[in-house]
Amino acid sequence: MSATLASSWIVWALLAAVFAALTAILAKVGVSSADPELATLVRTLVISALLAGFLATTGRLRAIGSMPGQTYLWLAASGVATGASWVCYFRALKLGNASQVAPIDKLSVVLVAILAALFLGERLSLAGWAGVALIAAGAILVARG
Repeated sequence: MSATLASSWIVWALLAAVFAALTAILAKVGVSSADPELATLVRTLVISALLAGFLATTGRLRAIGSMPGQTYLWLAASGVATGASWVCYFRALKLGNASQVAPIDKLSVVLVAILAALFLGERLSLAGWAGVALIAAGAILVARG
């Protein structure tokens, strides 16, 4: 990947979408014969080990003590929200079809737009809000199957 592509948010966002799609498919197969909360724990341990190894290898793990205290609070709150999301997602995958669960999960995009506008002061254009509405409508249509 060229330096320009490696620093492009769109490339990383598209890669995130690819990996999120793989996550849904792989998790659906994995959770089919496991307790969803146990499956979430296994997934979390794998992610933690991979990230710790990556940060240790690149020497960035040492910086963990240099972040401001308030940063830890916000990241901890984000971790609680992530954990809750994953527990709910894995339970939904256990009970439903991946092709229906994943689009409903992606309603988070709609909620992020609304919450970012309300709490972060971010602004979307009229076309941006139309896109958010289309995402919501598309997620609901796909989930209804």
